[in-house]
Amino acid sequence: MVARLIDEDPEGAYGYSKVALRLASRVAAVREAAGFAAYANQKYSEALAEFRAARRMTGSVELWPVMADCERGLGRPEKALDMAGAPEVHKLDKAGQVEMRLVAAGARRDMDQLDAAIVTLQSSELASNSIQPWTARLRYAYADALLAAGREGEAREWFAKAVEADRDGSTDASDRLAEMDGVEFVDALDEGEGDSATGAEATEAEATDAKAAEAEAEVDGDSADEDLVDEEGGEERDKD
Repeated sequence: MVARLIDEDPEGAYGYSKVALRLASRVAAVREAAGFAAYANQKYSEALAEFRAARRMTGSVELWPVMADCERGLGRPEKALDMAGAPEVHKLDKAGQVEMRLVAAGARRDMDQLDAAIVTLQSSELASNSIQPWTARLRYAYADALLAAGREGEAREWFAKAVEADRDGSTDASDRLAEMDGVEFVDALDEGEGDSATGAEATEAEATDAKAAEAEAEVDGDSADEDLVDEEGGEERDKD
């Protein structure tokens, strides 16, 4: 249930994780799931504690990058950078190493070290033309760092490259690229509602005009009847 809800209902996932902890707190998978549920709700201190517990139980370094990101969330970017340089990073698989690089770059940005963040993201994985699960996020982070440093031309190029790699819509690279190009999107639903409102106003105006015309016709008819009566009365007087 935590895995099912965590993306769309993180609070619900967190609730289930607390129940799981009460039932099986000595199971590593439960502690890991509780950590991710807390992380999704920005409860970084709690998440870090759960990740550490899961790591002690399994001996795995798989959670090292997300643990470092919890340090960032707690306002300790220096600690995250220390973890990025720790021996555990060399034990990570390629995906884990890329994730650690993203966290380290984020920590540099937290410390207003934009140039260092850009350099941190420059790697063989970034330069590669092959599309991997991490490619879109890596290119996006690089483009965002370039834009923050005022290098708009390069940023646009890398946002475009992120769009090419983002096959499942994991980033908003396409929106960022459109924003840089000055493209504005109009909500079709709102536009339709506006058209409906305009149509209703036009219909009401037409109905008002029709009523006015009808009333005018009645007045003209009454005037004609009065003229006819006057003529008939005049003829009768002439006969008399």
